[in-house]
Amino acid sequence: MKRYFLAALLAIAAGPGAAADQAVTYPFDGSFEDATFAVENAIVGQGLVIDYVSHTGEMLNRTAADVGSTQKLFEEADIFLFCSAQISRQVMEADPMNIAHCPYGIFVADQAGEVMIGYRAYPEGPMQDVQALLEGIVKDALN
Repeated sequence: MKRYFLAALLAIAAGPGAAADQAVTYPFDGSFEDATFAVENAIVGQGLVIDYVSHTGEMLNRTAADVGSTQKLFEEADIFLFCSAQISRQVMEADPMNIAHCPYGIFVADQAGEVMIGYRAYPEGPMQDVQALLEGIVKDALN
């Protein structure tokens, strides 16, 4: 019991850096391919341009043995990177150091057949406008 209490206390003390606070995720009812297609269409549907698609799952699977790992983290995982000129200007005019959060990303991941769509959680303040944009895009992709 003490061990669980200590673990819970450490998780609370970790605060915003804790894993659960770092990302907002939603389950996707469909295949990885369907989810990536839906996310791509939702981003483009907002009039945004996808700058890059990072095939993170493929890289992790390809390099696992090279770094001494046997654990398979994802069946597949992609991250779509893009920016919004309007929202980026707005948040960077509020604080130029918000440049650290750009570009914005939405990920699609398949963990053992469970497909999810998500994005990084952003700090309170002006960056909540970015989070609202990402939330809207993800909701479009889920529908």
